Amino acid sequence: MVISEIRKCIDEGIEFQGELLNFRKDGSPLMNRLRLTPIYGDDDTITHIIGIQFFIETDIDLGPVLGSSTKEKSIDGIYSALAAGERNVSRGMCGLFQLSDEVVSMTILSRLTPRDVASVSSVCRRLYVLTKNEDLWRRVCQNAWGSETTRVLETVPGAKRLGWGRLARELTTLEAAAWRKLTVGGSVEPSRCNFSACAVGNRVVLFGGEGVDMQPMNDTFVLDLNSDYPEWQHVKVSSPPPGRWGHTLSCVNGSNLVVFGGCGQQGLLNDVFVLNLDAKPPTWREISGLAPPLPRSWHSSCTLDGTKLIVSGGCADSGVLLSDTFLLDLSIEKPVWREIPAAWTPPSRLGHTLSVYGGRKILMFGGLAKSGPLRFRSSDVFTMDLSEEEPCWRCVTGSGMPGAGNPGGVAPPPRLDHVAVNLPGGRILIFGGSVAGLHSASQLYLLDPTEDKPTWRILNIPGRPPRFAWGHGTCVVGGTRAIVLGGQTGEEWMLSELHELSLASYLT
Repeated sequence: MVISEIRKCIDEGIEFQGELLNFRKDGSPLMNRLRLTPIYGDDDTITHIIGIQFFIETDIDLGPVLGSSTKEKSIDGIYSALAAGERNVSRGMCGLFQLSDEVVSMTILSRLTPRDVASVSSVCRRLYVLTKNEDLWRRVCQNAWGSETTRVLETVPGAKRLGWGRLARELTTLEAAAWRKLTVGGSVEPSRCNFSACAVGNRVVLFGGEGVDMQPMNDTFVLDLNSDYPEWQHVKVSSPPPGRWGHTLSCVNGSNLVVFGGCGQQGLLNDVFVLNLDAKPPTWREISGLAPPLPRSWHSSCTLDGTKLIVSGGCADSGVLLSDTFLLDLSIEKPVWREIPAAWTPPSRLGHTLSVYGGRKILMFGGLAKSGPLRFRSSDVFTMDLSEEEPCWRCVTGSGMPGAGNPGGVAPPPRLDHVAVNLPGGRILIFGGSVAGLHSASQLYLLDPTEDKPTWRILNIPGRPPRFAWGHGTCVVGGTRAIVLGGQTGEEWMLSELHELSLASYLT
């Protein structure tokens, strides 16, 4: 049965995942997992099959190292035998080692995940040497995380000194993650709350907010973290948007910022403004997108492909919660809002987060969700694949909902207005927000939605985390650190104090 399934996967050019029955030395059965991944050549034909077996427990003799007179044992031969329908394991010279170093590195190993490359390095001396190549590790990171993530990481000071191999390990295992507290100069005046912050490269941008007596504000401030002595600077911009709070601020096309919605002087808004931070002088420009969503505040937004703005949920007039999802393509001359239709949508909510993973997939977490006539903090997880012809919401966890499951591990307590950090490889990090009861908002939770059975994991990070962390006041800089703006004392936001969650050791 396993051999027929492997043959089918090879014929169709798709990845095979299954289980293999092995036996312990005492003869008792032991089930291990096998994954076969096809490797494509330039003409889209399959040139190799990479097989990786995940052992629950093992006692393997890897045989002699290279240079020994005895031929190496061949795992490649095992998969060749399986594909041919043979029952006996081939023990000839491994076909993989008959290829040149360049082909093995750049054509085969570069297609694996960082974790798999690290595993391969322990097989023999030749593979160990090949996996020390920085060009290989850069290609591995680019293939696994995407070109955009790799480009952003290259701009981070210290990344080159650390090296791609070490960076891949630290961002995969999070072994070097740590909290630290920063004090910066300058000031954000007048004082405010309910602003929105976003990262442009290694700069933190703050826009708008709620001032004294619920006064909506429309000024822009920038904090350059590349500076030896970072300080807040007020940016003089032309044609600023109307003042607002409860809005979203996102980064598109490198250095462009996009503001959507919020609550202004005359009520709720559904307008869109774009600012090129590097233009001389910086000028806000209104985008008159056709068929806009309903005016709203406390919605969630994210960007897709660096050019598309996605908006979800929020609070409309009279306190009505929304459950819709809209997309606006800012790369075209006359953008048009498009609602993403779905046969079923998650319960309407505000204060939730949207995260992009796996290229064109989005994940929704938490928020204040409607349940009949009541509203409750939520810890539900929903996903949608926007690459599908008819995208639909899928419930990863949520009681009484279609397709509901329960990820393993300890789930985060229900919350809203929290922080969601996208990590390379598709994992999502959750912390902060408004949490009921005695639960700590500073505890970090990790979820990998790409797993067959997603499992929540608690991360214990050294250092001093902030007591409060809010989604609208936190941003991810360079893909390697989350900047939490200020602490909160009563109604005051102390924006001269920052907390930084560094995910790589060169930042600590």
